[in-house]
Amino acid sequence: MERLAVSGPNFEKIELIPAIAQDEETGDVLMMAYMNKESYEETLQTGRVCYFSRSRQKLWRKGEESGNVQELKSIYYDCDADTILVKVNQIGGAACHTGYRSCFFTKIDPATGQTSEVGERVFDPKEVYKK
Repeated sequence: MERLAVSGPNFEKIELIPAIAQDEETGDVLMMAYMNKESYEETLQTGRVCYFSRSRQKLWRKGEESGNVQELKSIYYDCDADTILVKVNQIGGAACHTGYRSCFFTKIDPATGQTSEVGERVFDPKEVYKK
């Protein structure tokens, strides 16, 4: 099977591409957000992960308010060039705006459907965001 020649994520195909952040050292999945072409290019240029905030309709430089920045270690895109994986060094201990290390802290038991939290808060969002 012949591989397609692609020079990076295909922002012409889809303007906002899902971006999964993974801790490079532990392999923990930290969060999922979106990148547009501008945030992707800024990430490559600065070495700090930048996303596009759909709710605010602007670039979201991870950690700009909380200080919990993501240092880019490596970046991948999938075979269809429509999903990005960033492997990061999570500075500050938490990737989630709710104060948890990972946004994926709610576990669902497949047998019962019961949920439980599987992690501890690293910071209090009320103190960090003062909103």
